[in-house]
Amino acid sequence: MWSFRRCLNTLSGYPVKNWICHHVRDTIFALSSGHGKCGVAVIRTSGPASQKTLHLLTKWQTLPPPRQVKLASILCPKSGELLDRGLVVWFSGPHSFTGEDCCEYHVHGGLAVVRGVLQALGSLQMLRPAEPGEFTKRAFQNGKLDLTEVEGLGDLIHAETEVQRRQALRQMSGELGQLYHRWSQQLIRGLAHIEAFIDFSEDDNVEEDVLLAVDEVVDKLQKELEEHLKDNRRGERLRDGVQVVLTGATNAGKSSLLNVISQKPTAIVSSIPGTTRDVVETTLNIGGYPIILSDTAGLRDSEDPIEKEGVRRAKARVREADILVAVIDVCNGLLSRETLLAQLQNIYSSFQGDGPRNVILALNKVDLLSQESIVYLEKLCQESGLLPVCLLSCHTGEGISKFLGILRDHLEAICGDPLQGMPTITQTRHRHHLMACLGALGRYSVHRQQDLVLSAEELRIAHRQLGAITGRVSAEEILDIIFSDFCIGK
Repeated sequence: MWSFRRCLNTLSGYPVKNWICHHVRDTIFALSSGHGKCGVAVIRTSGPASQKTLHLLTKWQTLPPPRQVKLASILCPKSGELLDRGLVVWFSGPHSFTGEDCCEYHVHGGLAVVRGVLQALGSLQMLRPAEPGEFTKRAFQNGKLDLTEVEGLGDLIHAETEVQRRQALRQMSGELGQLYHRWSQQLIRGLAHIEAFIDFSEDDNVEEDVLLAVDEVVDKLQKELEEHLKDNRRGERLRDGVQVVLTGATNAGKSSLLNVISQKPTAIVSSIPGTTRDVVETTLNIGGYPIILSDTAGLRDSEDPIEKEGVRRAKARVREADILVAVIDVCNGLLSRETLLAQLQNIYSSFQGDGPRNVILALNKVDLLSQESIVYLEKLCQESGLLPVCLLSCHTGEGISKFLGILRDHLEAICGDPLQGMPTITQTRHRHHLMACLGALGRYSVHRQQDLVLSAEELRIAHRQLGAITGRVSAEEILDIIFSDFCIGK
């Protein structure tokens, strides 16, 4: 019975558990809406003393109906002074955000009003101020949210673009957690079958066919995990911002292009070559996609130690780029295919094949060319197969709209639509645990024909890694399957 007991002992010691709370908690309070002057501010309490607090602040003798808005005079519990007239919403646990008794006070958003209500709550010994994130933490601990939903909520709060909002809402709705929960259930069942076979096969209670079924489950799960991981980090890029890097020779107009796109003087612009020494970056919203746009030092050989360091940093940033914008000055002797390719080769050599596959060629300063030269340049680019190419002028704004359209197309190709297909990985933490899970499944196949105990241990590790993502792991689930599927001990 070694592995059966091991199953109990190992799972009960998991670092990540399903933290369902059964002990009495403190009652906490905090301002849940944003700080500063506003029309309405929301102050929330959560915990067993929320009901008594509501009675003290409103003098109501009975609780209002749950989840219904009621107008109330909000009073100081010590002096009885009127603090404000606002709306009160009562949430009876477990049917609340945190799973506990909760109450929300919707008061006027003036600083004095908010401060007065918070001071009144703080004067009650049965309450204490909430720690950062404690309401959401209690929602997780009481089983109202898993960790992926918690992270989705955090991403939604910090979302700055439309596409970030969509991705965060989808994750907060539980789709990602449901996917990992389904995989976890498959592993639980497979592990339960192997444990049952190890412990009870000699009694003819478990047939050998169950092992073949486990092999099929593991093989299918491996393929699904591999496909899930081949996402080009779309979700992480969308969450953190796509790295877009401007590169090129000195005085090509990189800083000017940065300023035009960001619509403010982010970088210093001058006619002196090598003005930009360090990486200058700004965050922008391009068509609903978040980007981190970086201006870099001009690529050239220099004996100046500061400029050499700037060029080194520029090349390092180019290698990290998701999208590279190669800015070329069309007035710098560039009216032949050879000179065009030579300048491009100088830019490409900065990452030596390890850089981004998404490159946009921005031919700048076309306002200084004649119409005949522009037509010739467009024809030259088409014949050379240099796509996508954008002719533009940072001085007049010509071609900027087309450039932004091309950039948005690249962003859409990289990030995709977060509402389509399977939910994507949004956290480096998720990817780490998924890779560890996949590695354990690979080792399962290696041990399968040699040692079933080791195979079971690998499934246990794989299950633990998935549980670390959602925050929910339970030994009881495996025991339930062992007894229900095989009727052992009847």
